[in-house]
Amino acid sequence: MKQDLIYKDLSYEITGVLFETHNELGRFCNEKQCGDLIEKKLIDRKIKYEREKFLPTSFDGEKDNRNRIDFIIEDKIVLELKCKRFIERSDFYQVKRYLTAIDFKLGLIVNFRDKYLKPKRILNSQVNIN
Repeated sequence: MKQDLIYKDLSYEITGVLFETHNELGRFCNEKQCGDLIEKKLIDRKIKYEREKFLPTSFDGEKDNRNRIDFIIEDKIVLELKCKRFIERSDFYQVKRYLTAIDFKLGLIVNFRDKYLKPKRILNSQVNIN
């Protein structure tokens, strides 16, 4: 059974923004610089987003503002930016935690330090969408 990509058109548009950002800034900018240019490009394309959104606490006694999502796009997709040597397993777990906390189906993680940009899709199997 062939399944369609989740949020195919929006994912494609976001990926285009990511590649444009990488092409313009190169590999050695920091996350804030990448985020600033991504934000400008989202505004230019009239794509709705929230930047650096704090998650609510997940247990009694947890301090406020512990977890911050880089971007939430169109109230559907979590976008997590990295600028490091390589993406680690803990980075994938971080996105999974975000997806679970806000009940989203799809997250994208991207490492701008890579010579060739390779956005990764992370699915939350606990969420069903129509």
